[in-house]
Amino acid sequence: MKKFSIGYRTLKTAFGASIAIAIAQYFELQFFTAAGILTILCIQPTKRKSVHAVYTRIVSSLVGMAFAFVFFEIFGYYPVVLGIVLLLFIPTIVSLGVAEGFVSSAVIMMHIYLTANFTLDLFLNELAIMAIGFGMGLIVNMYMPDIQKGIINHQSKVEELFKKILAEIASYLRNGDTLWDGKELIEATKTINAAKALAFKDVQNHLTRKDNIYYVYFDMREKQLEIIERVLPKITALPVMTEQAPLIATFLEDLSEHVHGGNTASHFLEKLDKVKQEFAKMPLPENHETFLAMAAMYQFIEEMDEYLVIKQSFKGLK
Repeated sequence: MKKFSIGYRTLKTAFGASIAIAIAQYFELQFFTAAGILTILCIQPTKRKSVHAVYTRIVSSLVGMAFAFVFFEIFGYYPVVLGIVLLLFIPTIVSLGVAEGFVSSAVIMMHIYLTANFTLDLFLNELAIMAIGFGMGLIVNMYMPDIQKGIINHQSKVEELFKKILAEIASYLRNGDTLWDGKELIEATKTINAAKALAFKDVQNHLTRKDNIYYVYFDMREKQLEIIERVLPKITALPVMTEQAPLIATFLEDLSEHVHGGNTASHFLEKLDKVKQEFAKMPLPENHETFLAMAAMYQFIEEMDEYLVIKQSFKGLK
């Protein structure tokens, strides 16, 4: 059985709907409960989605009232006429890009159909209900819980996983064997995906911000993880361990101890260049297996170069 809980969105929906109905009832509007329905329809996960929801519902409702006025007043308030209205109205709002507002506009159109008399008072009544319902939905949705702490927690987790992954690769190169099952790779992928979703949500909760530095950061980590996953099978399938393995292991151990949100990639690129130089000074392979092992490790070095270049292009977190 799932644990019973009341989320902030549920609280906003209950609060906003009840206040909207209370306001509409106070002003003795006809169909005052519809204000609560319109508020509920505007409660969205993010601020930008809420603003978009209000926009689509306002446009759709106004178009719906225009359709209702023309068809009902000319052809009468009959079910068949209502069917024709909907038949023409739905493609219209789809073409206008405001199809999301269909339910809201349908509520308004049903009021007109039920009244069977489109008057100026009814028109103003429906505008007032729309203003209260949509307005309240927009107001309550301006509050969004702070998700910065969650994003930072994801960052810390991703960095710890990267440290573990790099350290395990170094351990394998140094010792030639490891009991590592690679679960951190799967966990890192899941954490990065969750973190990117959270960072994107943070962007959507700011009406003027177009990007999020943490989203760029997690996207950078995702690209680095792809490189590790690509070259790891070649390293773990080395036919023999050569003199170059401890050299690379030392570099990876150093790198694993400095995984953070800052940008020190240039420093490690310099260290990697020294590793390449030392690699080049070492004896040439004496047999085919050694040749294959050295080739795989050199390819790994080149991939780590790309790994660091990706990090270098990221300006770093404060």
